[in-house]
Amino acid sequence: MTISAEDTLMFREAASAGDAVARQFAGGGDVVAALVDSLAARPPAMVVTCARGSSDHAATFAKYAFERQLGWVTASAAPSVSSIYQAPLRLEASLFVAISQSGKSPDLIEAVQRASRQGARTLALVNAPDTPLERIADWTLPLAAGPEKSVAATKSYIASLAAIARIVDAIERSASDIAPDLSALPDLLRAAWRLDWSPMVQALKDCRGLFVLGRGPGLAIAQEAALKFKETCGIHAEAFSTAEVRHGPMALAATGLPMLIFRQDDESAAGVDDLIKELLAIGANLLVASSGPCGGAIGLPVVEAPAALQPLLQIQSFYAAINNLAVLRGHDPDRPPLLRKVTETV
Repeated sequence: MTISAEDTLMFREAASAGDAVARQFAGGGDVVAALVDSLAARPPAMVVTCARGSSDHAATFAKYAFERQLGWVTASAAPSVSSIYQAPLRLEASLFVAISQSGKSPDLIEAVQRASRQGARTLALVNAPDTPLERIADWTLPLAAGPEKSVAATKSYIASLAAIARIVDAIERSASDIAPDLSALPDLLRAAWRLDWSPMVQALKDCRGLFVLGRGPGLAIAQEAALKFKETCGIHAEAFSTAEVRHGPMALAATGLPMLIFRQDDESAAGVDDLIKELLAIGANLLVASSGPCGGAIGLPVVEAPAALQPLLQIQSFYAAINNLAVLRGHDPDRPPLLRKVTETV
């Protein structure tokens, strides 16, 4: 049966990301205030994130936000270290952040329990209400994305990024590059959803593989985009930092293998621009999401916004396009083969 791109759950859920973020921002103020008070009184020695799948890509975004804006060293804990290997981690005085759409994964639950016993303060970013993860964390900030039935996570991922931006902004307690505009994020997301990324859909309709590139917080959405190519379209995609391309993937650039680049207007922009020029010079097949000129690359429009918010807006535009691409290729993005919504890894 042929399906319409606008009839998929993925389309409807991703389209509502702006509303989800607005709901989140309308609540949870007491949680954020309590968290900020605790961390101001006793700053963490480090931040440790724990997540899987799309939530782990949100953890990459958290790493750059905590380190760049707050100066807090942030590392990712492998859930299996707690659940399988049961290694005694030294987490005293740390902040342990678990990110989960369902709040039910046994390995994340055990990781939070062990982190608490090891002296960490624990924070859960969870979408589903009344979950086991929520009941054991010191603080839980609801993502408020609402039920997400499509296997492909979309609005919950964006809500996770928004929650991280919100927490960092509150902790800073001073002017930052996102502080004046964070309240505008829901409307910016709605604008990003309406952008025309059909050039990407047409360029990749027969694609079998590609690289997805980003730098800094852009790496977080490159990772997420690569996953969506695989799970919704059956396209093998690998995510790399633009800083790593010259260490190996560059050898494939001249073969015609497509590369999708997410570019933000921050300190990384000059280096990304240099890489784009270098790739074009050797005949690479590039698609670039950028506010600036893309040379001979296929340009994908972006919403004008502060650099710290651009990753959230670019992945929103991407979600609309990848849903269309999946349907064009004859896939049902809501029901990828051999996948389910909640993966209860132990």
